[in-house]
Amino acid sequence: MIYADNSSTTKISELALAEMLPFLQENYGNASSQYSHGVKSRRAVEKSRQQTAEAIGAKPSEIIFTSGGSEGNSWILQGVSALYGKEPVHIITTSIEHHSVINTCRELENRDVSVTYLPVDSDGYVSVDSVVSVIRPETKFVSIMLANNEIGTIQPIAAMGELLRNKGILFHTDAVQAVGHIPVSVEDLKVDFLTASAHKFYGANGTGFVYIREGVELPKSIFGGDQEHGRRAGTENVAGIVALGAALNESVAYMTREQERLAFLVQATIESVKAKIPHIHFNAENAERLPGLLNLTFPGVSGESMMHLLDLKGICVSTSSACNAGKDEASHVLLALGRSEKDAKSSIRVSYGRYNTEREVGCIVGAMVDAFVKITGIKGES
Repeated sequence: MIYADNSSTTKISELALAEMLPFLQENYGNASSQYSHGVKSRRAVEKSRQQTAEAIGAKPSEIIFTSGGSEGNSWILQGVSALYGKEPVHIITTSIEHHSVINTCRELENRDVSVTYLPVDSDGYVSVDSVVSVIRPETKFVSIMLANNEIGTIQPIAAMGELLRNKGILFHTDAVQAVGHIPVSVEDLKVDFLTASAHKFYGANGTGFVYIREGVELPKSIFGGDQEHGRRAGTENVAGIVALGAALNESVAYMTREQERLAFLVQATIESVKAKIPHIHFNAENAERLPGLLNLTFPGVSGESMMHLLDLKGICVSTSSACNAGKDEASHVLLALGRSEKDAKSSIRVSYGRYNTEREVGCIVGAMVDAFVKITGIKGES
């Protein structure tokens, strides 16, 4: 099998797995218990909190562990909206956010919260000026992702953060695709909230974290005990949290080398595919992007058919976000870029990760060309 869908989820690293296993078997004590078996778990959780904080330039007290990105995004959006009681609340976000942001915003609109969904340009960029242009007196919150999960475009979050902090408007970035892959500093970004998920950077599924800037208020996520600084009750997922800290620490340590290697794999794929299928379209080609992600449109070809033909050859790619897989819908991200519905349904996403090799690029490109010829009857360039 060749796995090239790392934007969906990553294989847990050997280090993260080795670190977490003892907390599933030997050191399984409840981290809130006072005896030594529980104290071991508590120390492990706090070690991971320290590792996580260091990775993004935060304080350990600003890190809250969650089940992942969707929980964090939903909690922050709903929590900030609830802070203002019956006051008018206006939220600014974009048309290319993850479904956990867009669908939460739609639910908030049912509760009389006003939401502006900013458009993007053909490469998926949101301009700082466009944010400024829609700010109102009742604008309380802005949520814009750091890097897009379908096309990889990296947004100018730091410039937005500086502006919004000066205006006293709370700012959140969904950094699920970015953390562990590109440098992330909450101080440089000037954000009040940030979300991340371990399974995107070689940790375990079902674990993530939220950064909440010191002094910023947010209602509790879950009521109950005093876990997670009293913000999110419930027995901690110690094994998952341990794996998160280990995986993030490892990813940051090898980040520069991995960025260069993944960028090479992406460029090699683009050049090889374009040489064989000249009229293919590479989405967000001119954007500053995540190093391992590319999104390709094959005109006249069903992306879903392409994905399944690659799957028959043991190659895993996707047509859109995994959260929207299985639905006969065009990607909302590609539609926002100005692609037609037909072209949006003719696209696939390839996302390389730590375990992909240069040899696999050749296999993937060859399989894409074969699938293209099979579907269209048009022979690719030799």
